[in-house]
Formats: sequence, structure tokens, C-alpha cells
Amino acid sequence: MDTTVSTTADLQLIQRIIPHRYPFLLIDKVRDIIPNVSCVGIKCVTFNEPQFQGHFPGMPIFPGVMIIEAMAQTSGILVGMSMDLVDKNANVFFMGVDGVKFRRKVVPGDVLELHVKALRGGGRVWKFEGRAIVDGELACEATFMAMFDVPKA
Repeated sequence: MDTTVSTTADLQLIQRIIPHRYPFLLIDKVRDIIPNVSCVGIKCVTFNEPQFQGHFPGMPIFPGVMIIEAMAQTSGILVGMSMDLVDKNANVFFMGVDGVKFRRKVVPGDVLELHVKALRGGGRVWKFEGRAIVDGELACEATFMAMFDVPKA
């Protein structure tokens, strides 16, 4: 496989691969997709998102669990592009999260880059390494596993 070829997924393609929708669709686009290897999700954090009403009033911080979920959604696009899951109504289920570390706050106005690398995959269960980066600075890192289930036609 030629790993120098990269592709992108816009919002329309993202919605054809994973089932998430507003307000829980946490990625705006995915770039640098190298099937079965890696990709980079983009999340533009804006003040008008519903979580900022309560997290926290007067000091809006993007919740850490949502950063992890955004990394997971990005990995769903990597798997979808790798396994031709566009328009297949695939379901994605978290199986585990390990080694999570938060390094900096993510706030409205930040552009979150979600760097996801496949550590193991090719079947239903995949393992990933994720790093969330803002302005070149590490905000969060984790390893996680997910299962992909495609309903039979």
C-alpha cells in the first residue's frame, strides 16, 4: 500500500461514516487520512456549544471526556475509510481507554487537532493512540479501543 497518499473527509462524508449528530458530533473535518495507519481530525471549539453553559460558567473549558470522544470519532473516520464503511450504517462502540493525560485547557477559539494512529486493526476491534494538540501544544493523550459493527443487509 502506498502510505504517501492522503485523503480528507468533510462534514457530509463524516456523517455518512459514523452515526453521531449534533450536538454530539465533535469533529468538523478529517485530513491526512492514510488508510489503516493514521489521520488528523479537526474540531473548531466555539463558545456557542451547549456544554459551555455549565462547564464552567464564567470560565468555559472544553470537557476532557469530549476531547477523548472527538479522538474516538476521528478514529471512526479512519476505520470507515480503511474498511469502505461509507453508507454502511456502521455502529462504533468504545471498548476501553487507557493512559489518559490532560496537559492543557482547551477553550473557545481553540482549533483542536486530533492526531490518531492505528496500533492494531483490520477487523472489528481496533486499538488507537490519540493526541489532541492546540497551537502545537499537547492538550491530551490516550490509547483506546473500539469495536465496529456493520449491520447485515
